[in-house]
Amino acid sequence: MSSPLTTEQVLALAPDAASAKAGRGLATPRSWVSVGRDAQAVWGECQGSGKTPYQTQIDLRGPAFRCSCPSRKFPCKHGLGLLLLLAAQPDVVAPATPPAWVAEWLASRIQREEQQQRRQAAADDPATAEQRAAKAAKSAAARDAKVQAGIAEVSRWLRDQVREGLAGIPARSPAVFDRMAARMVDAQAPGVARRLREMAAIPASGDGWQGRLLERMARLHLLVEGYTRLDTLSPNEQAEVRQAVGFNQKQEEVLAGAGQRDRWLVLGQVVEDEEPLQVQRTWLWAEAAARPALVLDFAAPGKPFDHSLVPGMQLDAELVFYPGALPLRALVKQADARMPASFFPSSDIHTALGTYAAALARCPWLERYPLTLGPVQLALTHAGWLVCDQAGHSLPLRPQFGRSWELLARSAGQPFSLSGEWDGDWFTPLSAWVGGFVDLVGGVL
Repeated sequence: MSSPLTTEQVLALAPDAASAKAGRGLATPRSWVSVGRDAQAVWGECQGSGKTPYQTQIDLRGPAFRCSCPSRKFPCKHGLGLLLLLAAQPDVVAPATPPAWVAEWLASRIQREEQQQRRQAAADDPATAEQRAAKAAKSAAARDAKVQAGIAEVSRWLRDQVREGLAGIPARSPAVFDRMAARMVDAQAPGVARRLREMAAIPASGDGWQGRLLERMARLHLLVEGYTRLDTLSPNEQAEVRQAVGFNQKQEEVLAGAGQRDRWLVLGQVVEDEEPLQVQRTWLWAEAAARPALVLDFAAPGKPFDHSLVPGMQLDAELVFYPGALPLRALVKQADARMPASFFPSSDIHTALGTYAAALARCPWLERYPLTLGPVQLALTHAGWLVCDQAGHSLPLRPQFGRSWELLARSAGQPFSLSGEWDGDWFTPLSAWVGGFVDLVGGVL
């Protein structure tokens, strides 16, 4: 059995560049006292600085990692090194019977999964479901009252800012936004709070900030007005507004819906801070349906994310989309075959922007949308880097993207395909196809 992941996909799991480099250094047989594998797991003992080797084990179904080392990074360098060794030299990791310390861990994982299934079965009991529904309805009514009060306050605040004029906002920023954002957290409207916090940086963003800020304020005003008129909207529009405000639907309810089976390519993955949590955005693309999907994962700082979706991997899977006017966010209901990418979607910039415009018309609060472009080339101008197609259309690359020269060198100046996030102002690359898949966020060129 070979590794279910390629070397590039394993490196994409690294929490940072230092861990990836350290993992490469441990991807040699001499670093390991013993290694073994079976159909479910791979394990090994890595000699560290102490007398006792570190016990490293990986459940390949996830993958899920466990190591006895003191590192707080996840996965640690030992887990990365072992998985890299399996990917590059599978014959070195011979099939074996799991030792007790591996078998106990795997058994505990299976036990937790079975307990979760039993809890789900108990939750499906009619009497329990009725009690839970009554409690949930009471809690929902209480939250709705809080949100309604908060929305009314934001509406007044927006009118006040416009009445006082945008020219005075730099002197009041960021405090004027932070105070209202904190109020929205108290009102249990985290989506509104996040939008307010993001506005705080706009007055210092350079020329044209007034237009950018006014656009954000107008979108927030539209969201406020939409929430106050929920009863007049369609069910899908209601779901879109509630999601933008910060209401979350339970995953169990979403997974109970009909799914879409396709061959999905993992285009890219981005991790950002959204206090007090971190959020991982994973973009996928359906080969047959030619549509994107967004899988979100949230974790407290220092806690691991789900690593089952790796950039550059394609999987035959069934995804279920959250309801909304623009079904974009999804959950993986079932995933079967996983393999390295064999396709990469692309279109010219004019077509891609038309798709974005149609999506924005359906969801005015759309913050970012995946574009898959090609054939394209990079060009450096006095204003910064551009991605250009053969029809002469171009998009500006986000200035913070620091791998343009690397990508230009890899492509040798020839046309290639590129995917990334478009927010209406900047294009942020996620991955490229240059003789193969290249992860431009977590991977190493």
